[in-house]
Amino acid sequence: MTDRPPLRVLIADDNPVVRAGLRALLEGRPGLAVAAEAADGREAVRLAGLHRPDVVLLDVRMPGTDGLTALPHLVRLAPVLMLTYSREDATVREALRLGAGGYLVHGEFAVPELIAAIRDVREGRAHLTPSAATALLHELRDGPSARTAAPPGRPLVPLPGIPPQTPSQEQPGMALSPQRMRNHMGFGLSSREVEVMDLIASGMSNQQIADACFISQKTVKNHINRIFAKLQTASRSEAIALWLGTSIRGAVLHG
Repeated sequence: MTDRPPLRVLIADDNPVVRAGLRALLEGRPGLAVAAEAADGREAVRLAGLHRPDVVLLDVRMPGTDGLTALPHLVRLAPVLMLTYSREDATVREALRLGAGGYLVHGEFAVPELIAAIRDVREGRAHLTPSAATALLHELRDGPSARTAAPPGRPLVPLPGIPPQTPSQEQPGMALSPQRMRNHMGFGLSSREVEVMDLIASGMSNQQIADACFISQKTVKNHINRIFAKLQTASRSEAIALWLGTSIRGAVLHG
């Protein structure tokens, strides 16, 4: 009896640190492998056609070809799981209308849920985190009025250099969601450190974090040093991998 081949995942996100964090998370799990990484939607379509992954993890906001523009092309090649900070109702509805099999908002899920979502979407089962589920609930409750307010459906826009396929950064909100509250408590981070860590995970530089929080770069560095110590990580990519995966290590440390 041979082992089942791993599920091959394509990661599409313009932030290289987020991509590195997701790669570290996925490649540390049995039965999963990263087939390729893409920095925008056009590259995601090209690489999906080349590698034929089992699932595509797709960000919404990317420079050049964004996630929603690439989505109709990608769903012809593989199931797509949105993995993004974008949580607006209209964006969630549009992604689901265009064929996304699930929608996860960073900060609202733990590593086991991410892994379960990848497997669910591969098998055709929808998987939504609370913001996405709420958007869908608003659609169902509001009926025609919600559909009228939603942006018009996007046609299948040709992508330069990508032949037609046949089927085969919004920043995180500063309010503590339930998952971010668990991070805050599990890792022992202060509210300011939670805010800084969210900004790190969104790809901001120290200068950008300083500007966003109205503090000095030296203060940012001090926060980061304390965060790394509490998360027991040595780099941004390790910290992001743990943060996006949420409080697995924190639960062990503080159980």
